[in-house]
Amino acid sequence: MYKRILVKLSGEALAGEKGYGIDTEVLQKVAEQLEKVYNTGVEMGIIIGAGNIWRGRQGTNMDRTTADHMGMLATVLNSLALQDVLEKRGVPTRLQTALTITRVAEPYILRKALRHLEKKRIVIFACGTGNPYFSTDTAAALRAAEIGAEAILLAKNVDGIYDSDPKKNPEAKKFDEIGYMEVIERGLTAMDTTAITLCMENKIPIVAFALNEENSILRATQGEKIGTVIK
Repeated sequence: MYKRILVKLSGEALAGEKGYGIDTEVLQKVAEQLEKVYNTGVEMGIIIGAGNIWRGRQGTNMDRTTADHMGMLATVLNSLALQDVLEKRGVPTRLQTALTITRVAEPYILRKALRHLEKKRIVIFACGTGNPYFSTDTAAALRAAEIGAEAILLAKNVDGIYDSDPKKNPEAKKFDEIGYMEVIERGLTAMDTTAITLCMENKIPIVAFALNEENSILRATQGEKIGTVIK
């Protein structure tokens, strides 16, 4: 279905039932799925959120820039953990960071990232865009556009996009397909507005689905109707 994709993993989903930190069982299952996708020959970039470790100012009146930088560093923890389990499975990876941390990862350089993808390595992008006030969703949209990804696979802890919060409203309606502008106009929170707009401008479809469903990433990659498609 796709030659090159950008997978956006929810940090919260990595926490599993614990609700905080990294659930090693969940991480292993994610790595198993990504290995299957890798073995199909699909070129893949990955971005992981940090909601399982740090989310914004978390109710404090901490300076926004400081809080966002903390979130960027938290994405490095998740990315290193994923890199470790993938490489133990024999899947070659490279970790690139938008903030310079050369002792643990390469700095983000687009040409190097493209070369890694061509050499069939998974590239994990950490630290978001490297700028405060931009989410990892926006980073996913930006990196997808830069590397020429044909789609963003949005693996979350919800099985698609609803017209209201399904955890609060049992009658919430799930969309099979929805347009970019409708997501924005309805104020739906699947991805932030900046990310949706960037995808719309670059005609990058977004497939939103539940990470914990059986082989959900592989099924989305193969074009199976799963979750919700934004296009």
